Amino acid sequence: MVRAILLILAVVFLAAAPFFGDAVMIQYGIDALLFATLAQAWNILGGFTGYASFGNSAFYGLGTYGTAIAMAQLHLPFWVGLSLGAFLAVLCAVVIGLPILRLRGHYFAIATLGLSATLAAIISNLDISGRNIGLILPLTRNDVGFYEEALALLVASTLTVMWIAKSRFGMGLIAIREDEDAAQVMGINTTFYKVVALMLSAFFTAIAGGIHAYWITFIDPASAFDLSLNVRMVIMAMFGGPGTVLGPVVGSFILSAVYDALARSISTAAALLFGMVIVLAVIFMPRGLWDLGHGLRQVGWRYFLQNIRLHRL
Repeated sequence: MVRAILLILAVVFLAAAPFFGDAVMIQYGIDALLFATLAQAWNILGGFTGYASFGNSAFYGLGTYGTAIAMAQLHLPFWVGLSLGAFLAVLCAVVIGLPILRLRGHYFAIATLGLSATLAAIISNLDISGRNIGLILPLTRNDVGFYEEALALLVASTLTVMWIAKSRFGMGLIAIREDEDAAQVMGINTTFYKVVALMLSAFFTAIAGGIHAYWITFIDPASAFDLSLNVRMVIMAMFGGPGTVLGPVVGSFILSAVYDALARSISTAAALLFGMVIVLAVIFMPRGLWDLGHGLRQVGWRYFLQNIRLHRL
């Protein structure tokens, strides 16, 4: 009960924040909330199921282009564009999920790695998508509205993850992560569970992409299907704690703040120092912040030494 009250108060605080902050803080908030949603979406498949996907940037790109094509080319409302982008991403998740989710480990990761480049090449040759030039969406100046939409999407994705963590479906995903062969013997339809997890991940990723596309009003294949975006969402989820409800959200907020602070103070070395932060996090707390708190309560500062010995670093 106390945790639920604290979460509600946090959401209320975040919802009221744009009315007390300046334009720069609102824009930073939109970016941070969207990244938190991307990390949470990746967490559904990568955290609970243990399948490290590098294809979520493809779903993000489909969400951006679905929204952009609907609004810029077909002159349809924003919500129709969001729906189109989400539909394309979920459809893609089903089509590619059935074959590649039969792969495991690094084979699965490699199979998803080329998905963004493939879709970017296809989009670059379609007239309706503006080819390599890209598309310009209708201009709107409503940063507060985009902020609230991003916050609502993050709340929806987090509630979905919360349901997964407590549901029979979530237990099935965890069983697949721990031992997929044993899960099959227990009667779990592992292919169905994995495809549904991928569909949920694709849905929230695409919606985030659609909101971002309308916010910045311009997209092209290189930015829409940027693989580095996928890397950032994986890092944020891993930093906070994969397979947990709030870990990816906390991790994304912290890393977004760190990167923004570094970019403002020493812009030329921001990426380098940001990478150093990630390396240190992987060495000393490879299971994320959520596990860090538990480890410090159990064994104190020896937690860091145990991680170094365990992973032979």
